[in-house]
Amino acid sequence: MAYTEKKRSMFFGLPWTFTTYHITEEVITVNSGFLRRTENDSYLYKIVDVRLETSLLERIFGLGTVHCFGGDVTDPDLRLMHIKNAKEVKDFILHYSEDQRLKRRTLNTQNIGGGPELENMADHDPCMY
Repeated sequence: MAYTEKKRSMFFGLPWTFTTYHITEEVITVNSGFLRRTENDSYLYKIVDVRLETSLLERIFGLGTVHCFGGDVTDPDLRLMHIKNAKEVKDFILHYSEDQRLKRRTLNTQNIGGGPELENMADHDPCMY
């Protein structure tokens, strides 16, 4: 399954821009520009969190902006701006980013910390820091 969406203008939500988003199960590709074309790829396994924002005008025209936060060096906050089916695209990215991390056996270390069991062990064992 894949999505191809165009960035749309806020004028009636028409696709009058030169930016295209192509989202597959493994990668997000952003093609932008008219005279000078730029292609930016981001692997889904690098995406840690996804946020959907919809302004009043976006809601009127059925659009939304999806923010993809992650470890991509070129764009840590990859924004898919003013796209149709934004909620569906956000859910797709969230699901497949987790799926890709499991397939690649990568570890998200944001939630690793000294839980209560480690704190109790440190109190009893003077060698553990």
